[in-house]
Amino acid sequence: MPRQENQPPARRSVRPLATVLPYLARYRRLVVGASISLTIAAVTTLTLPMAVRRMIDNGFSNSDSGFINTYFSMLMVLAIVLALASAARYYFVISLGERIVADLRRDVFQRVMRLSASFFDVNQSGEIVSRLTADTTQIKSAVGATASVALRNLILCLGAIGMMVYTSPKLSSLVIAAIPLIVFPLVGFGRSVRRRARAAQDRLAAASAYAGEAIAATRTVQAFNGEESAEGRFGAAVEEAYHAARAATMARSVLTAFAITMVFGSVVAVLWFGARDVLAGTLSAGTLSQFLLYSVFAAGSLGALSEVWGELSQAAGAAERLKELLTEVPQIRSPERPVPMPVPARGAIDFADVHFAYPARPDYKSLKGLSFSVRPGETVAIVGPSGAGKSTVFSMLLRYYDPTGGTVLVDGTDIRAVDPKELRERIAIVPQDVTIFAASIHDNIAFGAPEASREAVRAAAAAAQADEFIARLDRGYDTLVGERGVTLSGGQRQRIAIARAILKDAPILLLDEATSALDAESETLVQTALDRLMRERTTLVIAHRLATVLKADRILVMDHGRIVEEGTHASLIGQGGLYAKLARLQFDHGAEGLFVASGS
Repeated sequence: MPRQENQPPARRSVRPLATVLPYLARYRRLVVGASISLTIAAVTTLTLPMAVRRMIDNGFSNSDSGFINTYFSMLMVLAIVLALASAARYYFVISLGERIVADLRRDVFQRVMRLSASFFDVNQSGEIVSRLTADTTQIKSAVGATASVALRNLILCLGAIGMMVYTSPKLSSLVIAAIPLIVFPLVGFGRSVRRRARAAQDRLAAASAYAGEAIAATRTVQAFNGEESAEGRFGAAVEEAYHAARAATMARSVLTAFAITMVFGSVVAVLWFGARDVLAGTLSAGTLSQFLLYSVFAAGSLGALSEVWGELSQAAGAAERLKELLTEVPQIRSPERPVPMPVPARGAIDFADVHFAYPARPDYKSLKGLSFSVRPGETVAIVGPSGAGKSTVFSMLLRYYDPTGGTVLVDGTDIRAVDPKELRERIAIVPQDVTIFAASIHDNIAFGAPEASREAVRAAAAAAQADEFIARLDRGYDTLVGERGVTLSGGQRQRIAIARAILKDAPILLLDEATSALDAESETLVQTALDRLMRERTTLVIAHRLATVLKADRILVMDHGRIVEEGTHASLIGQGGLYAKLARLQFDHGAEGLFVASGS
């Protein structure tokens, strides 16, 4: 699970970047192409000092213009080779970066879609989206450019040091002796950069999470004149992200300044010794020039590596955050050997002494020894005050969570022993809080059955009394409804959700008072369609209206996670218990008022 605020930060390195190695293995041609072009570019660069030495020692000394012309022609050829190799390197590494990040985003999204409900109880969706976008962009930069630059400079650095040793072992020994004095402090600075980069990414993710939350609730914010409050909170989050980013940038700046100072300072010191050897006649001017160029290459590439190391450290922080998602294990998953559910499906439901507490609230039990059975084809209404555990029953049945005690059976099979996908294929749900996607009406209705034909979608919409209003829209079933169906009324969204459930044609139907958002006329029409649909299915209804309760075969009255009463409307009224009290409250507010408050 992603690191919580109260957990100490783990020691970090660039090891999390190993997360992308399996993706590199998928595209070996791009990797080989990038490696070859990178190597050619580096080797071509390393040949230039040798040409300069020969010109100085042979061409200038002998005043041989033909020799000089030949070498300048060769330098031009080398420049063309270097240009072509660099262009090829850019193409291969950028293509590789884009390809890997596309795969990484898909895999992270796929993993997130399969995580359990308990994960989303404690993690903000906006923060997860930030990882999916901002962090993967950081990885793309590392794989597509930074890693390539790092490898190129590493080859140049090692190659230049090797040629320095070949050119002048004496001067090279001085340079090599200075390397530990440069490298060890760089490693220490690098850890500071990684730590600050991770902190900056976490702060930015928090700001993005709040922004997504506030933008999604713009109407609510404006209705309560909460613009200034939202702006202030987001502004504070952005400021925190800025200060964290500035701290990371400061650490990187210090790292870069130290590296450049130490590297070029050591080169100047070594060249001072070389100049004395030239004056003493023990070293030619061309050889010193060759050594000088290799020293500059080594120093420049080592300095560039220090900057690249900072970028890789930032990318490592992003990779670590993505790895947390990729390695997150869903608490609800299919067993290794799932038990097949009985065929044909009957729709029988049994709760046997079920206990449950939400992971986010482990001290409060939502269900306390809940037991009941629903026969195939039976309609059972569940009523009770807010917080009684009604919605938790639906969550248990859909296996969003597993009970902490007891068993939930569907068609006589423990749902923990079956594949959740097979279980959910047998259940259709119409929630009170309808989810509508930013897509066409056709796609929204067909969400649970994407292979459904146009005619089947129309038939489901007609059964849900949605066909009439859809026909009046400019593009009919191809009309885009906006984010969360913002262009539709509450009743229209509800009817689309009902059509979605009708199209799925599952043997078990869960209704969280599916007509609660409809006007009187629409409710009558939709209720007729639901009555016809419910007669052929096992139906559990979280009931808020008296009309729904009266049509149920049985009524279960819940309070504090238990069934406290059971029976028909008439028998429960006669008992004078909780149900009778709730019924009186509704009658006091009118026959069409709410039976009980919505909620769990």
